[in-house]
Amino acid sequence: MENLVQEAIQNVNLQAIMPSLVLSAFGMVLLMITVFSKRGKTTHVAWLSIAALVVTGFVSLAGWNNPQAGFAGSVILDNFATFFSLICIAAAILTILMSDDYLKREEFPVGEYYPLILFTTAGAMWMASGTDLMTIFLGLEVLSVSLYVLAGYFRDQTRSNEAGLKYFFLGAFSTGFLLYGVALLYGVTGTTKVQGIADYVLAHPDSVTNTMFVAGGLLMLVGFLFKVAAAPFHMWTPDVYQGAPTPITAFMSAGPKAAAFAAFIRVTIIGLDGIQSELTSLFWILAVLTMTVGNFIALSQKDLKRMLAYSSISHAGYALVGMVAWNEVGLSAIMYYMLVYTFMNMGAFAVLVLIGKKGEDNLTLDGVAGLGYKKPILGVALCVFLFSLMGLPPTAGFTGKFYIFAGAIKSGYIWLAVLGMLNSAVSLFYYLRVMVQMYFKDPEEDFAWVSINVPTAISIAISIVGVLYLGIVPGTLMNLAKMAGF
Repeated sequence: MENLVQEAIQNVNLQAIMPSLVLSAFGMVLLMITVFSKRGKTTHVAWLSIAALVVTGFVSLAGWNNPQAGFAGSVILDNFATFFSLICIAAAILTILMSDDYLKREEFPVGEYYPLILFTTAGAMWMASGTDLMTIFLGLEVLSVSLYVLAGYFRDQTRSNEAGLKYFFLGAFSTGFLLYGVALLYGVTGTTKVQGIADYVLAHPDSVTNTMFVAGGLLMLVGFLFKVAAAPFHMWTPDVYQGAPTPITAFMSAGPKAAAFAAFIRVTIIGLDGIQSELTSLFWILAVLTMTVGNFIALSQKDLKRMLAYSSISHAGYALVGMVAWNEVGLSAIMYYMLVYTFMNMGAFAVLVLIGKKGEDNLTLDGVAGLGYKKPILGVALCVFLFSLMGLPPTAGFTGKFYIFAGAIKSGYIWLAVLGMLNSAVSLFYYLRVMVQMYFKDPEEDFAWVSINVPTAISIAISIVGVLYLGIVPGTLMNLAKMAGF
């Protein structure tokens, strides 16, 4: 017993989870601060949350080129985890910047909103650093429970209630798939460690034909595919994105999605490497299906948040192309693309936050008619983000897709890259349609209610700089992404 206790103490390495610990501690302190704050006064909580995220970012950087493993190998703070953690932190900061004035406009300035974002980010970081399936599940649940609350945050709005309930029920259902898959894999391999599963397959090659192993792997992947909103597990996305508060919609499309891809990549590339050929065939089909479903359904959308929701689905399909490639270029391209997508999608939603009325019923194609003339700065900013989402140079969206398709071509999946480019061409229609409304339609509104507040303007400015800088000078970030790979 004494030896077991000593071994357990030796395996505890708080450095491996220090970023999550710091952020969780800040979240709990901020919860107490909101208790003693005057109702409706949330600005100080917002700025303290941003300070907490910045501190956490610096703590995370301690793991760069200095991997820290802990808790018997269940968690590791390495370059891979650090890279994705910083993406989640960036998404959280941009979300908070656009939230304070938005919550006041919607007459729901409740301070608990910000600690929930911090807890969601902490869960995302656990997912990125988890090397044990149970650790990844723990991070997923911390992330999901907080997001369920945030999605249905406006409890007096039917649309927000619907978003929260749909996300909760479908999320719980997908979690069941994931846990059942973990149980089957444990039954076959006797471990929940990602590397342990890979070692078992290496020692027992016949296990890859074991029905229980294959079923377990597929069920587990269903849970991850739900979180990244890949077709046919995307059903929740449009309704939840439309009904959730717009800053939370932006956050869900970036931070949690990046964390899901981080866990997805680590489990697949390391743990399920033994069934690579089968998985690449499956991912090939899923990538094409996801890109096609997202883009073609987006063509018929009139509501801008629903349009961006289906756009988010299509971008998950582009990222899956990197999974099919299964090489250094493809995997580093996914990491690059997740950061790029964070900037361009968060920026687009930040513009919607500013132009939306209370209740946001005007966030439609007709609602942005004439925006480019009435509010030229916001019109230009939205165009920059839409150009990046299309994948046009010199924006980062172009270089992101270039790297992903290059990875597919390098692995011999030329037709997959061609289909990806054709899907990008389809997306031009619904993105350009927004610009046509902004510049070629007579304005139905004078947009007199639009007021550009400083925090949201900072969020938009950061996003524009990220989109243009990473598009013009992509090499530095791509090299960092390669260093963060396996």
